[in-house]
Amino acid sequence: MTTTDMKNRAAERGQYRRPATSGRSAEGSAKDAPGGRISVAVYAEDLILQTGVVHQLRLRPEIELMAEAEADRAQVSLVVVDMVDEPTVQLLHRLQRNTATRTGLVVGFFESGALQTMIECGVAAVLRRGEADQNSLVHMVTAMAKGEGVLPGDLLGKLLDHVSGLQRTVLDPRGLSLSTLTTREAEMIRLVSEGFGTAEIAQKTSYSERTVKNVLHEVATRLELRNRAHAVGYAMRHGLI
Repeated sequence: MTTTDMKNRAAERGQYRRPATSGRSAEGSAKDAPGGRISVAVYAEDLILQTGVVHQLRLRPEIELMAEAEADRAQVSLVVVDMVDEPTVQLLHRLQRNTATRTGLVVGFFESGALQTMIECGVAAVLRRGEADQNSLVHMVTAMAKGEGVLPGDLLGKLLDHVSGLQRTVLDPRGLSLSTLTTREAEMIRLVSEGFGTAEIAQKTSYSERTVKNVLHEVATRLELRNRAHAVGYAMRHGLI
């Protein structure tokens, strides 16, 4: 049986290897480990991929590799694959249900259509295997532990284009936005922030005063805001206006 056949059979079963510990204790997560080490679980579709990533991370003192029994407690999960296929997607969805961990993807070949899948699976960082040396892996893990994301430059550009296209073709025609406010709601709150009253807002937006009151009341109710000043403060803090 060839290596490719073995990988295909493993993928069909949807089974991924996890590393044993690197000789250090896996007790506790990085939050309570000495020196604030980051706990990492590595999921790979074959032994070669697993060994490569584990070897890179094993000697780094800031990394705590987790054994299989402790993998669900890791701060960061690294999924190492050749490409994003169905077994990979199943694993990513399973990891997504564990809110205690953030998931990074180390991938050999990233198809353009995999970007939407990555978003839906909650992947926080992507690194191409050809660029996965020790420093880049540690940088990726550290960034995820801080709540940051990591993407190759070309994928970041595609992601921004994807979001822009979503806003333009899907949300704008419906008067919606990617924020918690619709376009109409954001415009009315912006006018409130500029000191305009209900009648003035109605005149500027070509809505009735009753509609303005209803819109502002809906925003306040949905976001549990006390009054218009609170709504303005909320919108400004969250970059909505």
